[in-house]
Amino acid sequence: MVLAMGVAGTYAATPARSKGKRRAPAKKTMTTQPKTTAAKTEAAPVSDKDAIVEIITSEGPVKVKLYGDTPRHRDNFLKLAEEGYYDGVLFHRVIKDFMVQTGDPKSKDAPQGAQLGAGDPGYTIEAEILYPKHYHKYGALAAARTGDQVNPERRSSGSQFYIVTGQKQTARSLEAMEQRLAQDAKQSYWMKLQKENIGKIRELQAAGDRDSLETFRQQLIERLEAEVKVPEMPAQMKEDYINLGGTPHLDNQYTVFGEVLEGMDVVEKIQNAPTDASDRPKEDIKVITVKVIEK
Repeated sequence: MVLAMGVAGTYAATPARSKGKRRAPAKKTMTTQPKTTAAKTEAAPVSDKDAIVEIITSEGPVKVKLYGDTPRHRDNFLKLAEEGYYDGVLFHRVIKDFMVQTGDPKSKDAPQGAQLGAGDPGYTIEAEILYPKHYHKYGALAAARTGDQVNPERRSSGSQFYIVTGQKQTARSLEAMEQRLAQDAKQSYWMKLQKENIGKIRELQAAGDRDSLETFRQQLIERLEAEVKVPEMPAQMKEDYINLGGTPHLDNQYTVFGEVLEGMDVVEKIQNAPTDASDRPKEDIKVITVKVIEK
């Protein structure tokens, strides 16, 4: 990993597929995720209890547990469900062996060919990334978001979410993934350090003081190495990824706030639907409603 001094980088839409082998060819960067907007004041969570909801789709029901230790996401999902916010939204982004995504209010009754994925309720949610406790195993429920370049706090979309299907992993692929996640975490933190110190960096660059600039760069690298510690994958996580599958390359980057309890056969039907060039099913697949079963 090259830790160059200076603010640079490209926008990365999310969630993105792994660079590993996929049945479908790699696609261009997606630009259909909701824009990061100023967040509304979030009410303090009142409990840490899990909740149960049933997402009734045009392909069948999917029963989901919402984690009590991600209370902002849980409470927001329950609120939107009770308001009927999700009634009629499409699964607008479906990628086999990866995930199925929904929650865009602009997708309701959208004509074929319409560009979808930018809709939201007008706010984002503070990240509740609890890695390695929660991870992108088969059946995980997680929040979509915009990329780090425009959303360094990794705040979640106010409404869009995805259910993971993914692929079964090998011990070797997980080892490579661990190394990549560590590099990504350090690169992300390096960008944060540069942003925090951009005034001094520009001052040294303008003065042409290369020695001082290099000394300062080394100081920031020492801080990075001391402060960024990527947890090792627990044994249960490795077992799940090998035996069940998932998308480990998304771990520690997106908020996983629930998991499917029943209905992965329905999710499988959705992920196997024929799609167009924008990954939208050619025949609409809808969320009919979301019922709150327990909260």
